[in-house]
Amino acid sequence: MSTAGAVRPGYEHVSKVVQPGRAVSVNGGLLKWYDIATAAAPVPAEVAELAREALPQAAPSLAGELGFVILHRCGDDFYFLLISTWRNENELWETVWAKAGEHEPAFVPWPLAVGHHPTFCVWELGAVCHEQGAWSRYLRSPRRAADMDTYLSDAYSGPV
Repeated sequence: MSTAGAVRPGYEHVSKVVQPGRAVSVNGGLLKWYDIATAAAPVPAEVAELAREALPQAAPSLAGELGFVILHRCGDDFYFLLISTWRNENELWETVWAKAGEHEPAFVPWPLAVGHHPTFCVWELGAVCHEQGAWSRYLRSPRRAADMDTYLSDAYSGPV
């Protein structure tokens, strides 16, 4: 290989911050909330509200499911809304929506190609890695109501 992976020569990697928000009940499921953005440009409250309003349509059948949402600010005005739930005990399932700029008034489904396609980026993986550990701890517990509460209150906050 003549270069390290597929990294463009001029790429400058910046740090971002994961900030947990209030959990949300969606169509019978319960989801933790994470915002991801640079410290200098956090997710605006009005965009977070649009994302929360989109959840019932984005994830219509979550009865009895637990999981988490990542609202990721990518650049100035592009946002990914990643809805992830735990299914079949140990699988993470995902629905992807996005809002591309001020001209787009709401979040809409993100088209995913068949075959090899993107999943989580390096910043999103900070929250995902934390959630993997939190879910594993829940699975190893007796899974009583108190254990579910412990899972739901176990959130990551910090740099990625």
